[in-house]
Amino acid sequence: MIIPVKTSAGQYNIVLEKGAISELGKYMSLDRRVLIVTDSGVPGVYAETVAGQCQSPHIVTIPEGEASKSFDSYRHLLEEMVKLDFTRTDAVIAVGGGVVGDLAGFAAASFMRGIDFYNIPTTVLSQVDSSVGGKVAIDFAGYKNIVGAFYPPKAVVIDSDTLKTLPQRQISNGLAESVKMSLTSDCELFSLFENQDVSDNIDIIIERSLKIKRYVVEQDEKETGLRKILNFGHTLAHAIESENKMQNLYHGECVALGMIPMCSEPVRERLIKVLEKLNLPTRIDFNIADILEAVKHDKKMAGDNITVVYVEDAGSYILRTIPYEKLAEYLKEVTFR
Repeated sequence: MIIPVKTSAGQYNIVLEKGAISELGKYMSLDRRVLIVTDSGVPGVYAETVAGQCQSPHIVTIPEGEASKSFDSYRHLLEEMVKLDFTRTDAVIAVGGGVVGDLAGFAAASFMRGIDFYNIPTTVLSQVDSSVGGKVAIDFAGYKNIVGAFYPPKAVVIDSDTLKTLPQRQISNGLAESVKMSLTSDCELFSLFENQDVSDNIDIIIERSLKIKRYVVEQDEKETGLRKILNFGHTLAHAIESENKMQNLYHGECVALGMIPMCSEPVRERLIKVLEKLNLPTRIDFNIADILEAVKHDKKMAGDNITVVYVEDAGSYILRTIPYEKLAEYLKEVTFR
């Protein structure tokens, strides 16, 4: 299946096909220097499969984890491209999850003012969300994605066979983003989560999530309006991640927690049941004051107010601008203290 995505710079395709990672020549030009970026948590066979189809490949493996989305890793990729005599006609391919995609994409966006970037996401989280939409970034000063750019890939190749090597916790981590999109935009998809076997429907979930994401980013590429709905749950999630020194929660797990306070009570009851079905957290032991302090650095802050996405009914949303202090009341729905 090919899902085209229109951007201000043109169009790129999302390829959704089992076995696609072994047939990349159909979807991208590989007769040039290619920097293949992966991490230590991704089975090496995936990057090697990509390299085997390239004329002049070079694999860089970064340590697994959010800590690698840093200036040091970014500098390392730039140094590798300089050392390998990359030019503006060469390319970067990300093979892995959201950390790899964000880091490799930002390096591609800034090297020589932009070279070709391709994304091969190998996690549920990156397949349904971060690989599409053109946002690339690194973390800085303890805050997620605070240095970055809008830089669409030339293509995204999604091979759901790569999910076979994922542990169940990582699958649930990614599905949190699909739940997020279903709550704001697709009540039938949310009902699927409620009433059907998720593992039997993973390809349908990926496809429907991608089509929601595609529609939103086409309407609002630079996040000035509609695209804000993709931030549902993320205001608190990013704050929880920033304070997540001891509990080692994944991004999707933080999103799960962040969604709960931003729903009406009837939706919240349904959501909690879905999260429990997916083995995602619904309560957290954090100091509310610490999370509120982290929210101050959220890009959606405007003076003493912040705009959040709120779901009254599954499949729809409203934008609420609330005083910063009011977030403490919302947080009581998920924190133990």
